[in-house]
Amino acid sequence: MKEPKRILFISQEIYPYLAEETPMRLLNRQLPEYFQSHGFETRTFMPKFGEINERRNQLHEVIRLSGMNLIIEDSDHPLLIKVASIQSARIQIYFIDNDDLFHRRKGVMDENGVEYSDNDDRVIFYARGVIETVKKLRWTPDIILCSGWMSALAPLYLKKAFNDEPFFANSKIVLMLDDHEYEKPFSTKFSDKLRIDGITNTDVRSIAGFPVGYEELMRLAVDFSDAIVYASPKVNQRVANYAETKGKPVLAYEEAEDMTAASKRQYDFFMNLLPATEE
Repeated sequence: MKEPKRILFISQEIYPYLAEETPMRLLNRQLPEYFQSHGFETRTFMPKFGEINERRNQLHEVIRLSGMNLIIEDSDHPLLIKVASIQSARIQIYFIDNDDLFHRRKGVMDENGVEYSDNDDRVIFYARGVIETVKKLRWTPDIILCSGWMSALAPLYLKKAFNDEPFFANSKIVLMLDDHEYEKPFSTKFSDKLRIDGITNTDVRSIAGFPVGYEELMRLAVDFSDAIVYASPKVNQRVANYAETKGKPVLAYEEAEDMTAASKRQYDFFMNLLPATEE
């Protein structure tokens, strides 16, 4: 029997875990269900932000996946993996958690609307945490969709630091651009902090020694992605222009009647990225 195709969703925000029904949160909720209904196996991740009510959403820790320490700039950060289900869609959501970086914090800014000063550490921890967890699951995705700037380091890590892992060797990485940007640039040390074995000076030279704003981070993500999706009519135009100079497949934004129609467009686009023998 032919093995089902697999898609990994690395999302920043998913409804209903973050209650406001924004277009991106709804799309990140709909896509796994749509792909699953079309025969894909799915795994979906998001950060376990502090405002997510664990009791109401029935989150529980997955002990066999938790326990690893991720080192960022000589500091150990224990990785906790939690899981919950969206019963109506019959899909599971895995949450990347850490007491200091996520559990005790709201989304990307505090109650006064000020962006957290260590969002750079959180970006690093989230991307590495997802990849390490997928390795532990021994699960090989055909497609990896990175949605939101908090997922933006995943393409770099997958293509360079984990490029010899059999789980990711043939995965197609798709970057989804939206209109949710951060304003406070990451520090000039960001390129040093994200370094792990496999990532060279050449890989991060575009951001080395400079404050890293949204545009710089997303251009880095574009460099190591295989395809780009515009999920908003208001994506950063400079990032979009940069993506189009790279000659990679791009799915332009089109207004859809509903989330199902939007999901179908992405499904058709993703299917064209897979080898013909897998169709």
